[in-house]
Amino acid sequence: YICGKTPTCCIRVRVLVRAPLERAHCSKSIMTTEALPLEGVIGFGGNVRCGLLLHPDGNTLIYPLGSTIVIREKGNPTSQEFLQGHSDKVSCVAISKSGRYLASGQITYMGFCADIIIWDMDTRKLLHRMSLHKVKVQALAFSHDDQYLASLGGQDDNSLVVWDVASGSAKCGSPTCSDSVLCVSFFNRDNSKIVTAGSRNMDVWDFDPVNRKVRPTGCQLGQLKRVVETIVIDESDDYCYCGTSTGDLLQVGLANKLFNNIGPKMKTKRENFSQGILASSITPFGDVLIGAGDGTLSLTRPDLNVFCQAKVSSGITSIVLTNDVFTSGPHAGSFAFLCGTQKCDMYYVRYIANENRLVCELEQTNHFEQINDIAFPAEYSALFATCSGCDIRVWHATEYRELMRIQVPNLTCNCIFFMPDGKSIISGWSDGKVRAFGPQSGKLLYTIHNAHQQGVTAVIGTHDCKRLISGGQEGLVRVWRIGPQSQSMIASMKEHKGPVNSLELRQNDAECVSASSDGSCIIWDLNRFTRSNSLFASTFFMSVLYHPDESQLVTTGTDRKITYWDSFDGQAIRILDGSESAALNALAISADGAALVSGGVDKDVKLWGYDEGHCYFVGKGHSGAVTKVKISPNMKYIVSTGSEGAIFIWEYLNPPIDT
Repeated sequence: YICGKTPTCCIRVRVLVRAPLERAHCSKSIMTTEALPLEGVIGFGGNVRCGLLLHPDGNTLIYPLGSTIVIREKGNPTSQEFLQGHSDKVSCVAISKSGRYLASGQITYMGFCADIIIWDMDTRKLLHRMSLHKVKVQALAFSHDDQYLASLGGQDDNSLVVWDVASGSAKCGSPTCSDSVLCVSFFNRDNSKIVTAGSRNMDVWDFDPVNRKVRPTGCQLGQLKRVVETIVIDESDDYCYCGTSTGDLLQVGLANKLFNNIGPKMKTKRENFSQGILASSITPFGDVLIGAGDGTLSLTRPDLNVFCQAKVSSGITSIVLTNDVFTSGPHAGSFAFLCGTQKCDMYYVRYIANENRLVCELEQTNHFEQINDIAFPAEYSALFATCSGCDIRVWHATEYRELMRIQVPNLTCNCIFFMPDGKSIISGWSDGKVRAFGPQSGKLLYTIHNAHQQGVTAVIGTHDCKRLISGGQEGLVRVWRIGPQSQSMIASMKEHKGPVNSLELRQNDAECVSASSDGSCIIWDLNRFTRSNSLFASTFFMSVLYHPDESQLVTTGTDRKITYWDSFDGQAIRILDGSESAALNALAISADGAALVSGGVDKDVKLWGYDEGHCYFVGKGHSGAVTKVKISPNMKYIVSTGSEGAIFIWEYLNPPIDT
């Protein structure tokens, strides 16, 4: 027995310090890295303009989430399929009139070409990958006969390219105006006419496929200088309606390319929409449907007179019509549509013609900013909680729906934890307070005021539910007694000189370990409230975990390393390269200790064999840094969250056994 360790501990150390030459003789199948299967997502890319699409079958929703495109049945969030092929955030999507093809474009790094992918919607396979635009693909549009695809580059590219859909080759292209161009659309009945518009420009392009040329003709808007955010063309190709950043709605004749009218007109006066017009569509009855930046939905006649309005929670970025249209009977003139918002909510909206009103129903809700933490209840995998911005949300793990939301306005929730008895959700906030909420009612149970001076960054509860440990932005680790009527501080431990990013407890509640941005992890004795050991490295420690047998600690941080430490003497046992290029933010370990999951700024979720130290599976889908990862208590799936506000649920796979 070495230093009082159990034989199990000694065996594990011998395996972990296996020589590199021994590892090189592992079988080839073990040393390969495979894709981690994606089971489901919770989220919607609401900031992508016109990102919400409905397949012509009327039952299939399509929308981007990070670098993934989600395809699911309308009204059933659990029936999800995924298209994965982009290396960065999807910036635009378009579907052909027949529904056979889907096109998607992405953002990439400065100086690199951004990909456009054409997908076959029947087989869900990638047909063509095209690269000509630099940095960003701004907008996409199919011709009415599915023969051509028009694409616009972002402000660093500013060019229009027309592609042949069947072959995936470029037919022709041309630079656009000197100012940025933001939207593009084919005519509804002519595949040789294209409209583009943007910052103080609007052009109608003649596409000549035989001579492989596109020739622009500028539209005359008189003295008007506007930034056009969205365009929609009526069914007969007579007029184009342009929504602008100043809230105007312009009507432009496409035959003579002349400005015709300006709106919107409210009763006797003209009044612009607040925060601009971001989305538009033509209704089945020829009216113009508008979505504004302040959340206003408006129905406008072709003469630009507004006759019906409603409002949703935030700016509307997508509008798509459904097949729910009534042309006869008592509901004649009624129809329905879906709209997506900047805060990543999705609404189902019905226009009731005989009452002249719009009825909005919340279809799907998601986080819209960085998610800071994830927590599972003890030994329960059916639900989990996340925190982002001013709210805490509890999600059903298999139905991908929100069960409860807790909000504290104007604050940021940094961390959450389910107490082991399941009777409270403990949360740490930017105002320095610890708040406990009921997990079913969301009711505030108690508040610990002034728990930390500069915000609470980490919390964890003891297994007997009588004490709570918190870490703060200023570097303090504090222990609190939790009683039925009162909460009091037992001890305040000051060793760290930077924010405490992670806390972990032993099973017997006798020790805890804290990881800090000052480059140290400290093991605390919770009986004497003093330091019993410490770990040091040239990094900002972002996460620390105990192995289930508590013989070792695992840490990660900004040095891109995953380090195994002996929990008795604090010596480093093994150092793994967790990422080739970016810092790591999160770690999770399986209940049996066989697997380790990591996530970081490189946007990948990696599953490692604990003993082998080899990465067996990599999950790609996030478009922002992975902020947290957790393995469900039943070891069926992995939950990861990102800075873009997305929640990805991956299938948990056991690492192969080294034979």
